[in-house]
Amino acid sequence: MSINTIVFDLGGVLIDWNPDYLYTKLFSDPVEMKWFYSNVCTPDWNEEQDAGRPLSEATELLVSQYPAYEMHIRSFYGRWLEMVKGPIEGTVEVFKELKASGRYKIYALTNWSQETFPVALERFEFLHWFDGRLVSGEEGTRKPFPDIYEKLFDRFSIDPTKALFTDDNQRNLHPAASFGMKTIHFVDPDQFRYELVQLGLL
Repeated sequence: MSINTIVFDLGGVLIDWNPDYLYTKLFSDPVEMKWFYSNVCTPDWNEEQDAGRPLSEATELLVSQYPAYEMHIRSFYGRWLEMVKGPIEGTVEVFKELKASGRYKIYALTNWSQETFPVALERFEFLHWFDGRLVSGEEGTRKPFPDIYEKLFDRFSIDPTKALFTDDNQRNLHPAASFGMKTIHFVDPDQFRYELVQLGLL
């Protein structure tokens, strides 16, 4: 296998982001918190911001629909940093080793709001190690839509048949594979390292 390019997802792979870190402080009842995720600040709602919708517009939309949860809704972005626990150190170490080998171009492909991504850039030095980054909120589209993968290939002159992509969301791996990319479903740093070693990439 002649892999010369490795593409990382960020949230859940290199950065430990989880709304629970915030909302377990705001909800005393886990059942109500689960209902809130399923009906108010849903993954689909959040992904619209990942695709470029302004945070203020998204927030006001939900406040008008669920006024009883105004504080909780405004906290999603008002206290967004509390959802970001820190780097996933084991994966950062793998990233460091891959980069030091000099064998690969390394890129990031992430679903992330263009308004919050600059905060992450300030906080995490390793985000500056990439040869390039494609941020969904800056592109007006997101994974798993095929056009964001095509943008990645075109912008950075990537041959997908010589590239590997890792993401913690299985859904986002299917389009990558359809373009000919090798994929690893990220579960944890040890599993990721093991699979890279098995492929002869580390």
